[in-house]
Amino acid sequence: MTTDATPAEKYLEVQRSAEFSALRRKLRRFVFPMTIAFFVWYALYVLLSAYARGFMSLKLVGNINVALLFGLLQFVSTFLIAWFYARYAARELDPIADKIGNELAGTTVPSARKPEDTTTDSEAAK
Repeated sequence: MTTDATPAEKYLEVQRSAEFSALRRKLRRFVFPMTIAFFVWYALYVLLSAYARGFMSLKLVGNINVALLFGLLQFVSTFLIAWFYARYAARELDPIADKIGNELAGTTVPSARKPEDTTTDSEAAK
């Protein structure tokens, strides 16, 4: 990245970079399938509620019927998707975004040592 570029030029350079393209591709690879899956699940709930009233009114336990269970599962699936996204972002997206952000800010952060690498700097020098 050139240091004498204007901020607009720096952002355009980042936008054109291979790292930024990889970041967007990884984000889309998670977001699009998850959005489609959730939409299908929600549409199934709505369609069953509208057209399969007999099935949705089946009592499971006490006054709890299939419709109530499906409605509660909508909340569960929303929280699961958010949890999966947080894990995915921390593992796949955040390292790339942090690297791009640090390069854009002009700072460099030393890479973190892998947990399996237990040698100290003095041992490595020997």
